[in-house]
Amino acid sequence: MLLTGLHLYPVKSMYRLSPADARVEPWGLHGDRRWMLADATGRFVSQRENAALGQIRAELADDGTLTLTAPDGSRTAVPAPSVAAGDPLVDVEVWGTRFRAAEAAKEAHLWIAEHLGDYRLVHLDDPRARPADPDFSAPGDTVSMADGFPLLLASTSSLARLNELIAEENPQGHETLPMERFRPNVVVDGAEPWAEDGWRRIRIGELTFRVVKPCGRCVITTTDQETGERRGKEPLRTLAKHHRLLKKAAFGQNLIPERPAGAEGDVLGTLRVGDEVEVLEDGAHWPAGELV
Repeated sequence: MLLTGLHLYPVKSMYRLSPADARVEPWGLHGDRRWMLADATGRFVSQRENAALGQIRAELADDGTLTLTAPDGSRTAVPAPSVAAGDPLVDVEVWGTRFRAAEAAKEAHLWIAEHLGDYRLVHLDDPRARPADPDFSAPGDTVSMADGFPLLLASTSSLARLNELIAEENPQGHETLPMERFRPNVVVDGAEPWAEDGWRRIRIGELTFRVVKPCGRCVITTTDQETGERRGKEPLRTLAKHHRLLKKAAFGQNLIPERPAGAEGDVLGTLRVGDEVEVLEDGAHWPAGELV
């Protein structure tokens, strides 16, 4: 098996970057989802509520500056706010977990308001501020502003099987879904369909990861990531019928990186497209995947 895709999302729910390599930190890929939009209550905003988020391109400079580009070509550059620079901390929330994040300058909020809505742009200055779900993680595991865990893995063979099932469920025809609909961090090729459901621990290149939980899917998977258009009920309808894990329509598996022996600091290692993937332990405790 090989790693055939790497994706990171500088701002939660905005457009992806797809580098050839990416550094791995305890809370995810370097630069992945350290920014997000929050509403007036501090709750995160995603494509679930506003599909237009996915049409904003985001770039990260080496100094941490975030540049956002709207479909009309309008751009804004936002320096990364931080406690050290005296920027204000605000209470925010992702899926019931509240933590503190640094608020961007007012100019950024004005640009966001013009293109998306009345939201605040915040930055996770301290990546240790948000613990991962304790039901599926170990003490000390943290996560960025991703939905639940540091990385999300998806398999090309599982996507191919899902598209076959969608075609069977829709004999009048339906579009073939691309991997981008599922917004993974790492894409693996060469496994059997749904094989990832049984993995417990894997190696990708020089790093090892715990496979901790299936990813329950939502309306974002019905959203064309290139246009922002909602495209109907697929793949949720077919996943709900043929691939339910932990009582949810599921696709992909969440990962937590392991710290290599002797590693110091925040960088655990580097993933590269083309890295070999090896299953080190299997036998997951959730029910097997496809229903027949």
